[in-house]
Amino acid sequence: MKLILRGHHLLCLKGFQGYGYDEDFTENMSDINSKRKLKNTTVLITNTPDDICKACPNLKNDLCENTAQNERIISMDNEVLTKLDISKGYNSIELFEKIDEIFDSKESVSKICFNCMWHDKCLFYQKLSNNR
Repeated sequence: MKLILRGHHLLCLKGFQGYGYDEDFTENMSDINSKRKLKNTTVLITNTPDDICKACPNLKNDLCENTAQNERIISMDNEVLTKLDISKGYNSIELFEKIDEIFDSKESVSKICFNCMWHDKCLFYQKLSNNR
């Protein structure tokens, strides 16, 4: 199985616990979160709309909400992608273990997660906050 995921969504999936913009989005996110935990899943990473975005009510004409918001999202993606090789596919389990190694402190995700509307509910961000 293959998933296409935005850079910042690698962090979102680590902290996902069932919240979302609407029911369709939450169901899709739950499905992808389950698939990424399977040993036979390959992940391709990007800074463009991905398998999660396709169910997002904010995605219009391949833009997240509006041009300014979309640029901020791409910047979040690129911050993650600078730490990974985007030219290859990753075994999902190994990729998410690598994410844990790279993003292991609140400071390491500050440019990505600080202004996120979900960071108060995100288990990944909360874990990093508790590790201070």
